[in-house]
Parts: sequence; structure tokens; C-alpha cells
Amino acid sequence: MDFDVTYVVMVLVAVFASMVLHELMHGLTAYWLGDATAKENGRLSLNPIRHIDPFLTILLPVMLAIFHMPIFGGAKPVPFRPDRVKGGEWGAALVGIAGPLTNLVLAFGCFGALVLFGTAGFVGQFLFVAVMVNLGFFAFNILPIPPLDGSRVLYAIAPEGVRRAMEFIEQMGLIIIFVIVLILSKPLGIVLGAIINFILKIFAAIFGVQLV
Repeated sequence: MDFDVTYVVMVLVAVFASMVLHELMHGLTAYWLGDATAKENGRLSLNPIRHIDPFLTILLPVMLAIFHMPIFGGAKPVPFRPDRVKGGEWGAALVGIAGPLTNLVLAFGCFGALVLFGTAGFVGQFLFVAVMVNLGFFAFNILPIPPLDGSRVLYAIAPEGVRRAMEFIEQMGLIIIFVIVLILSKPLGIVLGAIINFILKIFAAIFGVQLV
């Protein structure tokens, strides 16, 4: 195990920035759709402390960085009331997907900057880390497992019986995510790695570059 302090610090900085914008967009989207729950709970904030989950935001990304695995994680879920947002389940789905889409846009922007500035030096290294962190956040959070963001889209299209089962799973909150990460870490890493590599190929094609 090769512990690279600089790499771990860059991962944490990228995680904090990505996580804050991810959660902020959840809250802003809900607010735009008529639900002020996030605002009432002080979650429409750029302050990382309001969003940090000790395991998902700090411990998990650091451990993944140390073992040079795909970086993914999360934060304390932004509270919102699906029954208050305009558009019903589809409005709730939009709130859910707003966070991962923010990470995808950030990854695309950082990839473009990486093409422009190159991978050499500290800036290039950090841009590369930012791309991978944001793609990891995107890939992890689009999984259709409650309470991850991808489940909100599944709620919108699933039959009633499946929705009830998902609601039961969601009541366990982040416990189910801890279990999945701890027990299924290897297959989860393979799935996330495949998603990340697929998106990287799309980015490379858009910018007309080859992946090394």
C-alpha cells in the first residue's frame, strides 16, 4: 500500500468541493420546485460542514484513495418533501438527479481544462483527480438503490409494489449503503469503474483526444 499524502489531500479537496455543489443543487432544485425544506434546515449553503457525513465524505474516499481504487462517496442527504415539489414523482426525480448531473458537468469542465493545460504539474494532477472524483460521485449516486439519487428516477417509473419495497429500504437510510460498500466493495468497484471508463471515452471523443 503506497500512501501518497499529496494525492489524498487533493482527493479530499475535490471531494469537499464536489460534495458541496452536489448537495446544494439538490436543495436549490427542490426550492425551485416549491419545497423549502432544505432552506429551512440550512442546507442551501456552501459551507462543507453542513453537508459532511464522516464515513461517506471523509473516511470512505480516503480509504479508496489509499488503495488506489475508484473514488466515490456522498454526504448527508439534503432533506426534501417529495409531496411538496411540483411535478410529483417526476419533480422528485429531477431533485434527485440534479446532484449527480452537477458532478457530471464538473467532470466535463475539468476534463476540458485538463486537455487545455495538460497533466503535468500540480494543476494538471489536481484536474485529473477532480475529473475522477466527480465521475465517481456521479457513477455511485446514479445507482438505483435507496436512498441514492438514482432511486428517485426509479420511483417515478416503478409500479406501486416496487415503490413500497423501495420505501421500506429507504427507511434504513445510509445503513444500507454502508452494508453495500463494506460487503460488495469489489463488485461495486468493478461496476463504478466500468461506468467511469465509459464516460471518459465519451469525453475523450468530444475533445478529440486519446486516453492514455
